[in-house]
Amino acid sequence: MNNILEKIAIFIGVVATIVVSYWLGQQSYSWMPVAATKEAQHVDDLFSFLVALGAFIFFGVVGTIGYSIITCRAAPDDYTEGHPSRGNNTLEFLWTATPTILVLWIAWQNFHIYKMLDIEGLNTILDFNASAENNSAATLVAQTTEKPIEEIEVIAKQWEWTFRYPQENITTSELHLPVNKPVKLFFESEDVIHGFFVPEFRFKQDIFPDRIIDFTFTPILEGKYKLHDSQFSGTYFAVMEADVYVDTPEAYRQWLRSPNSQAAKPNLAATEHAHKPRQLINSHWRTVEPYTPLVASETKD
Repeated sequence: MNNILEKIAIFIGVVATIVVSYWLGQQSYSWMPVAATKEAQHVDDLFSFLVALGAFIFFGVVGTIGYSIITCRAAPDDYTEGHPSRGNNTLEFLWTATPTILVLWIAWQNFHIYKMLDIEGLNTILDFNASAENNSAATLVAQTTEKPIEEIEVIAKQWEWTFRYPQENITTSELHLPVNKPVKLFFESEDVIHGFFVPEFRFKQDIFPDRIIDFTFTPILEGKYKLHDSQFSGTYFAVMEADVYVDTPEAYRQWLRSPNSQAAKPNLAATEHAHKPRQLINSHWRTVEPYTPLVASETKD
C-alpha cells in the first residue's frame, strides 16, 4: 500500500513540476521588453523554452531531495552505513546523452536565429584597410548584390552614433527604420570596439575597428526606442545613446524628404565631457577648481 502511495505521490509531483515549469515559461514572455522585430519573436520563444527547462530541472532536483529526505530516513537507532552504489550503464547513458542533445538543440536554435539576422559567416563580413578610400562603407553598400528595402550605415565613435543613408545622401544622429520592411545595417567603428544594442530588437552586435559587419532584420512595431552602446568604450559609454524610430512607410519617406532629417541633436556625452566635474557642497553645486600648490615664496613659517 505504501509503495502504491509513493508512486502516486511521485506521479503527482512530476505532473505538478511540468505544469509549473510550463507556466513559468509562458510568464517569461512578459519579463522581456516588447518585441519590435520579426526575429525578436524567435528569441523570446527560445528564452521561454530555456526558462521552462531550467524550472523543470530546478524543481525536479529539489523535489528529489525532498522526496529522499522524507522517505529514505534511517531509524533513530540505525547507525549502519548505506549500501554502496554501483555503476548503472543505463543511468550513465541517460544523464550524458540528454544534456548533450539539449545543448546541441539550443545551439541549433541560436544558429537558426542568427541565420535569420544574416550576420557574419551567413552574409558578408569584410576586413579592410581604413585608410583606403575604395574600402569605405558606401563602397561596400554598392557592391552587395541583394537590395533590401533600405541600406543604412551605422558609424560608432567615442561617444556618439552617426547614421548615413547612402541612397538619399543623408547623415543624421537618429536612426529611422520602415516598419514591416527588411533593413540592412552596415556597422563600422572609427576608434574602439562598440556594441549596437536595442533591447526591443533582441540582438546585440559588436562593432570592430577596421572591419565592416552587416546584417538584415525586419522591424514590425512602430514606436521610439533607445540605442545603447553595450561595450565599454570609454568614459562616457553609458550615455552613448541614440533615438531609434520605427515609422510607417509613409512617415519614413516623409522624414527622408524633411529638412530636419539631417539636423544635429545635442550629444549628452559631448555635453558632459565639455563641462568640468562638479560636486555638492553645502547643498549647492559649484565647479571644482584644479588644485594649485603654493610656491615657496608664499609659504610662511
